[in-house]
Amino acid sequence: MARGIAEHWDAPVGADDTRQTFVVRPGQSATEIGEELAGRGMIRSPLVFRMLVESRGLGAQIESGEYQLSPAMTTNEVVTVLSRGAVHRGLTLTIPEGWRAEQAAQKVEALGLGTATEFMALVRAGPAALATPATGSGPAPTAGPPLATVIPAGQSLEGYLFPDTYEIDKQANVRTIVDTMARQFERRFTPQLRERAANRGLSIHEVVTLASIVEREAARPVEQPTIASVYLNRLKIDMPLQADPTVQFAVAQANPGAAVGFGFWKSELTATDLQVDSPYNTYIRRGLPPGPICSPGADAVEAVIQPAETDYYYFVARGDGSHAFARTETEHRANVERHQGSQ
Repeated sequence: MARGIAEHWDAPVGADDTRQTFVVRPGQSATEIGEELAGRGMIRSPLVFRMLVESRGLGAQIESGEYQLSPAMTTNEVVTVLSRGAVHRGLTLTIPEGWRAEQAAQKVEALGLGTATEFMALVRAGPAALATPATGSGPAPTAGPPLATVIPAGQSLEGYLFPDTYEIDKQANVRTIVDTMARQFERRFTPQLRERAANRGLSIHEVVTLASIVEREAARPVEQPTIASVYLNRLKIDMPLQADPTVQFAVAQANPGAAVGFGFWKSELTATDLQVDSPYNTYIRRGLPPGPICSPGADAVEAVIQPAETDYYYFVARGDGSHAFARTETEHRANVERHQGSQ
């Protein structure tokens, strides 16, 4: 009996073997894919689909992109096709976590998809750049608020171009690319994340801004929640964040030409750099900077919304990618002496 039921739900929906294009969007879960396949009349049961995906250990490993499927396939056959990877029809654009918009712009230009100047003009235009729907940018996001309601007036799209791997049509224009990355942010910052952020008294813009700093500070992802806790503890008592990445961002903004030469993130900051007059310099300005300094990944966002529970206010790099944390300035000075020598 059980076997007969299983065979029924695995059976093809119909006899039509005409192949149809099915698109798996970046970040889609097996549950979402199964529901969409069932809605398209490609499989009988989203639950059976998810169970088959999990039994094969695919989980979140279904690659985004286009697949050729037909209603004449069994659910097992559909899962097999999805497990083999998408049919690539365009160029792969990978934007790592922690990149500035200028770095993404350079990558877009290197792939021959447009100029860095065009890309940055749209980024600086902020949400207004997304007012006109981009042809071929895919379906509207299913979660998250429009960026126009999230980003303060006058702010750019810096931080809101979600770091991910995208398959871009070779004929796509720069507006399509920017729109696609922004839509992915809207989709990944789910209503659940918005609710949890609000429960902590944080706006989406504040979360993304702090997450961008955490992203640049934490060489080891496991430390992100602890680093986030340090900055949140400082914000609570109006203590300057004194985050080096914000100074690196400010220095690059002050001299874009030189910034290209040192890769936008100056590795050795001088005493003069630490005094650069910028709203992004958290050594001389209290509170968060006006906006993000890079595109944070999902883990950094999660770290800010769910930080570690600590009473740390300081940390210093050990030199191996990890940090030593401290509760008091005295402890911190000892850590600095131990790990970096006299400064």
